[in-house]
Amino acid sequence: MAATFRRRLQRGAASTAVAALVLAALTASQAPGATGAAAAKRRPAPPPADVPIDGGSAYYTDLPPLKSPVPPHGSPHTGKGPATGRGPAEAGLPATVLAAYKKAAAEIDASDPGCRLPWQLLAGIGKVESGQARGGAVDAEGTTLRPILGPQLNGHGFARITDTDAGRYDGDLTHDRAVGPMQFIPSTWSNGGPEGGGWGADGNGDGKKDPHNVFDAALAAGHYLCAGGRDLTAQDDLDRAILGYNHSDEYLRTVLSWYAFYRNGTHEVPDGKGVLPVHRDAGRSGDDSGGRSEGKRHHGRGPGGRPDKSPRPGGSDKPGKPGKGQQHHPGEPGRPDGTRPTPGDTEPPTQKPTPTPEPAHPTTLVRVGDKDLTATAGTEFATPPQVRAQDAQGKAVAGVPVRFTLPPATDARFPGNATTVTVTTDKDGLATAPTLRAGDRTGDFRIRVSTVRHTAPAVEVGATVKAKPAPKADKLARTSDKELTATAGKAFAEDAVEIKATCQGEIAAGVAVTATMVTNDPQRPVENDKGPYFKDPEATGDAEDKPVRTLTGLTTDANGLLKLPKIYTDAHSGTFLLRLSTADGAVLTVKLKVAAPAGS
Repeated sequence: MAATFRRRLQRGAASTAVAALVLAALTASQAPGATGAAAAKRRPAPPPADVPIDGGSAYYTDLPPLKSPVPPHGSPHTGKGPATGRGPAEAGLPATVLAAYKKAAAEIDASDPGCRLPWQLLAGIGKVESGQARGGAVDAEGTTLRPILGPQLNGHGFARITDTDAGRYDGDLTHDRAVGPMQFIPSTWSNGGPEGGGWGADGNGDGKKDPHNVFDAALAAGHYLCAGGRDLTAQDDLDRAILGYNHSDEYLRTVLSWYAFYRNGTHEVPDGKGVLPVHRDAGRSGDDSGGRSEGKRHHGRGPGGRPDKSPRPGGSDKPGKPGKGQQHHPGEPGRPDGTRPTPGDTEPPTQKPTPTPEPAHPTTLVRVGDKDLTATAGTEFATPPQVRAQDAQGKAVAGVPVRFTLPPATDARFPGNATTVTVTTDKDGLATAPTLRAGDRTGDFRIRVSTVRHTAPAVEVGATVKAKPAPKADKLARTSDKELTATAGKAFAEDAVEIKATCQGEIAAGVAVTATMVTNDPQRPVENDKGPYFKDPEATGDAEDKPVRTLTGLTTDANGLLKLPKIYTDAHSGTFLLRLSTADGAVLTVKLKVAAPAGS
């Protein structure tokens, strides 16, 4: 059983009232018929696993302010469009984190529409698990700037899970820790989930499943919440999904509170500017979680599961009563140092945050140019892949991260031998990939172009790699004028025949040449059946000595030179002809003189 957390503030009737308001809001917001026959047809949700998805580790228990955000036009926000309501600072969600939640919900809605996953539920879990990735401390790709690690799952107040990932995700070689913005335990990320393949997901399309990336983690959390045929508009399925994440009634109430709060409206704030939980841990032991304990409520149990006797924040050691200087009312702003005003303090008037203009969101990506890209094998494409990001009104959207991804079927590459690159749209909404170089593999392929943070549909850019044109030669010439002679039954000297190919006086490298022993008929030379011959270099056994009088597949080197293989003779003497030719019509005829053996 995962550890439960006790909130020192707003207990008793106030806590009960908050829970009642949350459940009432959720019930009112459900779609008509959500608990009717349609929901009944879906398979029942499975019971929570023995070990919760986050290992039952610590979590934030701050509740949202009682004052909800003001939804647009005075109506509850449904999550179908941009959330533009304004209100308490807690309603501001970091841009990249918010984009990850919406992108994950949109993908799951397309693959499992019966689940009806709202992105606000992911936001509620993300708030409780990691404070929205520590207020949006992520890079442009959505990866946390530093790891978010839970306490060591060593059985002291949490589940006991010995190391399963060799420290790959959590850096711990003895026990697992919950990792990332959505706090997956490594064993669940890699080995749990559907058919033992793990819940890990690739939410941003970079080909990796990284629990420290908010896009990947949000999509994985969404799949988990929808597992077992759940319909999240049904209260029982919703409760079971949340309890499966962390099996604690306190956790359930806290997540539901934030879920209801976010459904009333949110707004986007810059990454790193999200509101962090105001409370700090005191007396915590055994948690070197890389900063995750900061802002976390104490789990109420010390090592070994015994009640924790450590002092409470603010100096009070009685549960349920705030310490001096720590009195808190939901929604009340705190001082920069995290303390709260006490009676008699002179508190300056609270300054309302300056509203941030709602940024434009791309709804479509449009290819620039209607022709597919073409290049010759081994050369650069003359035109780089390019798309334009547009909003619903067709206006350009700047500052949108766009990813270009090459398929495995091609060996074309971006600089640095990269198969994916991410660029940001300019002021005209244009995203231009860096120079693309074709490989040796010919044929057609398609470049996938998608947004990193947003749900605009991906587009494809076609490309074709053409074969290199065959090298040409308009002249063949011997490199030596020495007469070529041999005695019948013997062989000519090694490398007796060397030629050079040129095209308009320039070296012609890589030119295919055919060598044929021909008859003396100048009008119609045909392959001779006697006289000098070659041997098949690939023949074995008795076939090794079989005469070969036509060789193909000969190619000039980088200097346009070609040395013919060794030439043998049979018992015939006389003057014979060797004809060398190219596909472009260049021809060279070489005389081979064979003398009769002495005394014959």
